[in-house]
Amino acid sequence: MWKKEKSNTSNRKRMREVNGMNILRVRNLEKNFGERTVLRDLTFDIQSQDRIGLVGLNGAGKTTLANIIYGKTAPDKGTVENGKQPLRVGYLLQSVDYQVNGYVEEDVSSDFLELASELGLKKVHSWEHERFSHLSGGEKLKMTLAHIWASNPDILILDEPTNHLDFQGVQWLIEQIHQYKGTVILISHDRYFLDQTITKVFELEDGKLTIYDGNYSAYRTEKKKRYEDQLHQYETQQKHKARIESQVANLQQWAGKAHRTMREQEGMKEFHGVRAKKIDRAVKSKMKRLDMELEKHKVEKPKEEKKVRFQFDASGKRGKRIIEAKELMKKFRSRTLFQDSHFYMGHGERIGLIGANGAGKTTFINMLLGKEPLTGGELWKSESLKIAYLSQDVGDMPSTKSPIEALGLTHEEDIFRARTILANMGMKENVLNRPIQTLSLGERTRVKLTEILIREHDFLILDEPTNHLDLPSREQFEETLAEFSGTMLIVSHDYYFLNRLCDKLLIIEDGMIKRVEMNLEQYKAIKNQPAVPNKQDKEERLLLLETEISAVIGELSLLTPGSDKYSELDAKFLALSKEKRELSAND
Repeated sequence: MWKKEKSNTSNRKRMREVNGMNILRVRNLEKNFGERTVLRDLTFDIQSQDRIGLVGLNGAGKTTLANIIYGKTAPDKGTVENGKQPLRVGYLLQSVDYQVNGYVEEDVSSDFLELASELGLKKVHSWEHERFSHLSGGEKLKMTLAHIWASNPDILILDEPTNHLDFQGVQWLIEQIHQYKGTVILISHDRYFLDQTITKVFELEDGKLTIYDGNYSAYRTEKKKRYEDQLHQYETQQKHKARIESQVANLQQWAGKAHRTMREQEGMKEFHGVRAKKIDRAVKSKMKRLDMELEKHKVEKPKEEKKVRFQFDASGKRGKRIIEAKELMKKFRSRTLFQDSHFYMGHGERIGLIGANGAGKTTFINMLLGKEPLTGGELWKSESLKIAYLSQDVGDMPSTKSPIEALGLTHEEDIFRARTILANMGMKENVLNRPIQTLSLGERTRVKLTEILIREHDFLILDEPTNHLDLPSREQFEETLAEFSGTMLIVSHDYYFLNRLCDKLLIIEDGMIKRVEMNLEQYKAIKNQPAVPNKQDKEERLLLLETEISAVIGELSLLTPGSDKYSELDAKFLALSKEKRELSAND
């Protein structure tokens, strides 16, 4: 829960700047949980204005290290010294569960209201009490971010800050980090966000810390290079070792022969004895030199990066259209989320669902699942659809049951398959016997994914599917979904993930859901273009016109000629076609 705080100072005007100094000095840090060592002999400095991405597998100790820096957790060994006093640390926890009910205008600063407005939360001070009780996860996170930012921290620690943010919120956060004069530590699995914000990577692996310069993409390139260099050195050393051991084996064979000859030929005993001793000394000398060389310059075999294997099965083919919406409408009392919406989804399509926080993305998903009633219009679904839904909430599983018990499996074959899938995703056998309440958020997400993987589905609805997955798991999950032959509807703040997988979009904006025949990168590029195209952006404008014409034709195909809506869309089609002809004629 955040503290209520009044402030009349401007966050960005009063942000404290300490150029070029160590703001934190960490030496020989160690942290254990029972017999497990999470952090082992960590030594590093953090300077003012550092932009650090703290990365590692789920359970590597990222949050533990953040809690130690924040002062919430004490290390078992080592020291953490502040470079300036007092040191203010703003900490966004990974799990957003803040109490915002009862917040009123006099409880918040002008900075908070300004920042909340920039995040898309308009007129927060005038919201009614009932509005605060129906905040989405993204709206809660935005309010929390605005509060932390308005507190003027020297260090920002943000644990998965983009998990519930829409693209407007992510872009706002990127811009604020660029302007921020303090130190930023980001724990994130969002590759696009990290690429845009960090200049240094702290990687935690097996309790040890490795530091890389550059953003996430630079880190991945350098990590791969270091692995390949170490592997080459290791293989070269192993070949050298094998060569010496082969020479030693030959010498030992000759020594054995000399000893046998010495015993068999009495007259030559002294000669062969001397020869055997020389060979023995040569063997010991070679082995000693090899041992000394390995002790001084031994190259360990580099650890291979964890491989996570997913496998989806799409059941049989369906008809071309599996979802159709006509004049779809959804309201909550006086608040209309969307109305008059016409669109469709076809079998095998990969569609991204985007919209601002609170626009109605989760509500629309619940309408597809039959959990939320329609206010108006029609929403048709193919009766033979087998839908799998992965929600972003990982707290809805039975907390006292083990992962296998929570899956509700009874057949030995299914249980064995589930254990295999969980093992492939990096969950060890001892974890599978623990209650779900003791598992990390990433581990709980893996249990949910397993529930989807063990059953055949042809329509996947994925609501922030990469939340809580570590980076290797995200990348492998992305590879697997790329091979899925069924239909996907994906809500995700992960720009790279959504842009690679989805070549079509359903967009909730201006009170409507509309279908767009392009991916996120193309859509954002066109949205950023000026309304009147010049010679340089004519091609983008033509692409947008073609998309809009396609969308209008799709809506017209669902309507009856002669209706008011049909006449309106027909006029729009004629206007768009005319503009397209005029642009094309000027080529």
